[in-house]
Amino acid sequence: MNSVWKTFLESHSARIDDAGKVRFPDAPVEADCALMVLSPLGLIAVSGPEAESFLQGQVTHDVTRLSTAVSQLGSHCSPKGRMLASFRTFRRDAVIYLQLPRTQVEPLTRRLHMYLLRAKATIEDASERLIAIAIAGTCAPSLLASHLAAVPTQENGVTQDGELITIRIPGPTPRFQLLGPPAALEAIWDDLAATATVVNTEFWSLLDIRSGIPTLYRQTSDAFVPQMANLHLLDGVSFKKGCYTGQEVVARMQYLGKLKRRMYLAQVSTDDPPVPGDVLHAANSRSEQAAGRVVDAGINGKGDYELLAVVEIEAAERGEVRVGGPDGPSLSFRDLPYGFSGQD
Repeated sequence: MNSVWKTFLESHSARIDDAGKVRFPDAPVEADCALMVLSPLGLIAVSGPEAESFLQGQVTHDVTRLSTAVSQLGSHCSPKGRMLASFRTFRRDAVIYLQLPRTQVEPLTRRLHMYLLRAKATIEDASERLIAIAIAGTCAPSLLASHLAAVPTQENGVTQDGELITIRIPGPTPRFQLLGPPAALEAIWDDLAATATVVNTEFWSLLDIRSGIPTLYRQTSDAFVPQMANLHLLDGVSFKKGCYTGQEVVARMQYLGKLKRRMYLAQVSTDDPPVPGDVLHAANSRSEQAAGRVVDAGINGKGDYELLAVVEIEAAERGEVRVGGPDGPSLSFRDLPYGFSGQD
């Protein structure tokens, strides 16, 4: 973690472990107007005259549609069409950034280097270059507008005010990321904290879950075709651009195959926290594999767990899906904000 930013956070009662994870000991689980440090997220910077064309051949979304005013979700797949990493991409000046869990930065950086060959592009870990914080709640648009010259009004929109980049994240709760150097974030953090409630980063993950935005971790890397995780419903897959790693499998699933699994939003009451990669059980599942797997999970303010899970469609429609095994707690399914109508 950036030493200047670390000192600032510790002066504001944060506790920071050796891995750089930030916690505020007295913070509530949720808040109507929430301010967060996004310390678990890292950045990969891709720059150079052929950065765009290089990434266009490696990611599922159409990088040519990316601009300084628009961010995108996307993923990088194996040749078999399974997602190895998912991320948000945005531009700053001539650099394209991929934002994803810090634990996934090194594996994806290493893998992208394998495909670099003679492309005139540079790939590097930029996690210390830009710090990320976030604000969420109905308060967020007006509160940011009182401190910034411009605030994105459209989902996935991006604005820049001096050294600060602001990204509006899709979902039922208005929320924004702010990225910039520590000096730029210190001042606005104090201004926002005067109104917003400081919470821990787990709330950001919970809001991603409620928004139906999948995050891949080590436990789920290479587990899902993009359509299984609804990435095509989030504009994270282009079926019109040229070839990219895994494209043939992804396209075949879209045009010739039948999707048998997809990602659902669910809730469960349990004393054993579900975690990414946990298997799901359904009594009448016809699959030789598990009926599904947990993509991400987080505890809410009532002590229940909300989660995203890739599940057999037939099993989910019957509603008898359990975590762990036949005697595990049963999932209660919820509606995703974007639905499935006409998207199969």
